[in-house]
Amino acid sequence: MKKKFQGRVVANRMQKTLRVNVERRFVHPIYKKTVRRSKDFLVHDEKSEGKPGDLVEICETRPLSKLKHWRLLRVLEKAT
Repeated sequence: MKKKFQGRVVANRMQKTLRVNVERRFVHPIYKKTVRRSKDFLVHDEKSEGKPGDLVEICETRPLSKLKHWRLLRVLEKAT
């Protein structure tokens, strides 16, 4: 099973590459407080569809470069 995440496009300065911020929430095991953690992923965007602010779905893929191991599945919501 390939991992799938949803996140916001932060930047599209590189050719065919997006930087996507994925935020996750979980309950801390000791303090029982909801904690937010976020991480940026470099995502392959073959058709250059993603723009900053878009909500996108990404999935895991084979290594495409040193830091790119994700690809864009679809744009869920366009930025306003």
